[in-house]
Amino acid sequence: MKISVVVPARNEARNLRKTLDALRLQTDTCGKPLNPLHYEVLLLANNCTDQTFEIAKNYQQKYPDFALHMAEIKLPTSKANIGFVRGLLMDEAYRRLTAAGNSNGIIASTDGDTFVDNCWVYHILQEIEKGCDAVGGRILTYSNQKKARLYHLRDVAYRSLLARAEAMLDPEEHDPWPRHYQYFGASMAVTCLVYHQVGRLPQVPFLEDNAFHQALQRMDVRIRKTPAVKAYTSTRMSGRVKVGFSEQLRRWSGYTRYGHTQEVEQAEAWIIKFKSKRVLRQCREEYLKNGFYDQEALKKVAGDLLVNPNWLHNELITNQYFGQFWENVRKKIGRGKWGKKWELVHITEAIVALRQFVNNEIA
Repeated sequence: MKISVVVPARNEARNLRKTLDALRLQTDTCGKPLNPLHYEVLLLANNCTDQTFEIAKNYQQKYPDFALHMAEIKLPTSKANIGFVRGLLMDEAYRRLTAAGNSNGIIASTDGDTFVDNCWVYHILQEIEKGCDAVGGRILTYSNQKKARLYHLRDVAYRSLLARAEAMLDPEEHDPWPRHYQYFGASMAVTCLVYHQVGRLPQVPFLEDNAFHQALQRMDVRIRKTPAVKAYTSTRMSGRVKVGFSEQLRRWSGYTRYGHTQEVEQAEAWIIKFKSKRVLRQCREEYLKNGFYDQEALKKVAGDLLVNPNWLHNELITNQYFGQFWENVRKKIGRGKWGKKWELVHITEAIVALRQFVNNEIA
């Protein structure tokens, strides 16, 4: 057993068979079926009022060679949330893998309304074998005629261009281009060792994947966001969580009705941050190696980010991890003069500017 895949499911009778089919029919890139002994699926049906659990049981009976393990649970209101349920599953996957003596095992996560690609498991295994500690998969949506899709596609374009610019200005060996920007519960993975080191999944009721991603970044975990690991998810707006993708779609659907605009941080502001991060990373590496660094370079970054150079120096030399250091910097500028200098702009303006920057860098 190399990988344990967790699937939280609440009222997913409509989607579950297709979700399980996608996990059962995993192959390598040549179309050869994966060894079924190398991975398992842990499904937890929680607080369901439909036939989700019965469908899973019937599926297990129909395909007995498929390593599908399931349970049904009724949680109190205080715990009936995706953060608690995904945490239960990931903890159980960790327990099963380590109890079998596989401390190098992989915990992967998807959702009951998500259909992973045929080579999803294979590519996760490949990236971990290359030396990464965690994998964020690309999450795609199916085309539809909903108004919210336009806003979603703009958001994807903006964030994808940011990922491209960051790869150019602050490249990381373990996560080369092509890469993307996502690390969400519908398509993510982490080794057992790192899962334990970062304190497991944060205990929050929603956006637990975001919180986990931040915990990984804080400790300089090698995260690979490869487009090869991909999954397809629904664009329903009647979501199972109070805060998440479905809620964002609902908000976007009301933009036209209420005259709201989609505003984001300017491209130039991001470019300054990416360049600053690279310089700070180099300063920190020099400090750890030699006990000193280029103080003039740090002062320039402090000026660019509108923060006190003494504060920046103290943060650089006191934080154990660069990720924690950079998180503190981001929080600092978020509370300072940065927001007043860099006002938000319409997303289409930012996309044009980012695309121009990327194209110029490539040329």
